[in-house]
Amino acid sequence: MKNTIKIIVLAFLAGFGGSYTFYRLVVKPELAHEQHIDTQFSTVRYDSAVPYISSSGASGAAPRTVTSIPAVDFSDAASKATQSVVYINSISQGVSYSYWDWFFGEGGGGNRTQVSSGSGVIFTEDGYIVTNNHVVETAERIEVNYNKQVYPAELVGTDPSTDLAVIKIKANNLPAITLGSSKNVQVGEWVIAVGNPYSLSSTVTAGIVSAKGRRIGILEDKFPIESFIQTDAAINPGNSGGALVNKTGELVGINSAILSRTGSYTGYAFAIPIDIAKKVFNDLVKYGLSQKAFFGGSVVEYDYEHAKKYDLPTNVKNYNGVLLEQLDREGPAFQAGLKLGDVITKINDVTVNSQSEFEEELSYHNPGDKITFTYIREGKSNTASLTLINQNGTTEIIKRKILTDSSLGAQLEGTRYGVKVFKIKDNSVLKQIGLPENFTIVAINRQRVKEPEEISEFFAKYKGRGYIYGVNSSKQQVEIPFVIR
Repeated sequence: MKNTIKIIVLAFLAGFGGSYTFYRLVVKPELAHEQHIDTQFSTVRYDSAVPYISSSGASGAAPRTVTSIPAVDFSDAASKATQSVVYINSISQGVSYSYWDWFFGEGGGGNRTQVSSGSGVIFTEDGYIVTNNHVVETAERIEVNYNKQVYPAELVGTDPSTDLAVIKIKANNLPAITLGSSKNVQVGEWVIAVGNPYSLSSTVTAGIVSAKGRRIGILEDKFPIESFIQTDAAINPGNSGGALVNKTGELVGINSAILSRTGSYTGYAFAIPIDIAKKVFNDLVKYGLSQKAFFGGSVVEYDYEHAKKYDLPTNVKNYNGVLLEQLDREGPAFQAGLKLGDVITKINDVTVNSQSEFEEELSYHNPGDKITFTYIREGKSNTASLTLINQNGTTEIIKRKILTDSSLGAQLEGTRYGVKVFKIKDNSVLKQIGLPENFTIVAINRQRVKEPEEISEFFAKYKGRGYIYGVNSSKQQVEIPFVIR
């Protein structure tokens, strides 16, 4: 028993001695080293002098410098913007037809009311509102919900090439939004989006400008103008046509699209620059049509691949400008001496380094405007002066032409595809045979129609059975059988 106790005591003393020796020889020096390191990296406290280490290695305390970080507060901007953003309902009748209508019906088919919603921005005190073309393009009737009231709205004009539209309500003393300039918008600055996503009115979200001059290929028009402001402010279905404003509440863009695999916000939203929207708005209110200016050609991005295609130098440091890829032999650019492969670097005094910048700058001009291109050919800088034209090849302003036919009880307008019929009265023969609002008549009894007068003359004298072929407001091709007695 005594031997056992001795062994335990000796083992305890040996363990203690070993631990003490390890502490003295290993642990204590390490602690001293750590304490030495701590003296080099002191905790920074914002209520004391700021420690620093000079370039020579000497440490000390710099004089206290307080950096003021401004608070991010969007309440003022939001309060200004929300009162100028409206809720829009686009109402249409989905109509279906069958062969039974041909034999037994008087026209009309089966009706199904469709309602889609979006947003709009009040531009003037007397009721002019800007929204997206895709918000109202399928509408047979437009309603604006504002300040707990519902207003019927008139479609003033649309511009599919920029996805913009103008509508008007009968109201006065409305809070028109303050217009800013998208040219002054900087990548990285704060912006807020105001709209009505998922029917949630007056929703405000914040983000930054992620990029400018984005082309995303969503506009189906023959001459699209895409130079979107990209933002990561949360935008969802229903935000379309709403406001993108800066920190002071100035309108800098009209929200238009999102990039998403799900149909909901994923971090990529796009707005039409307000400088483009202002030009389109003024054109639509004044002329009913947006005034597109053409130079008689088209450009593409000036980059390595396109430079190689046109045997241009590819060892350049920067690919500045846009490349002239197509020319109309009778167009202003060809007549001014421009050639394929020329690199356009400026429109007047404005530098253009991308296709979107070029098209945006051109969009600010009207047919008849005289401009100057600065371009590079064979390494030398040149200039060419030319006069812009409209889509018909002239320098005239194109105005919207509407025929009001009181006997037919409707208004008619010639388009690229046929004759659009709208503002159809209840007692009109067109209403009786089931023609929906904003229907474009392409052919009647297999005969193409192009002018409003052809529609008036046909219905003034025709009796019997027939059918109309055309396109409804939802871009669906429809055949409508009818009987006129």
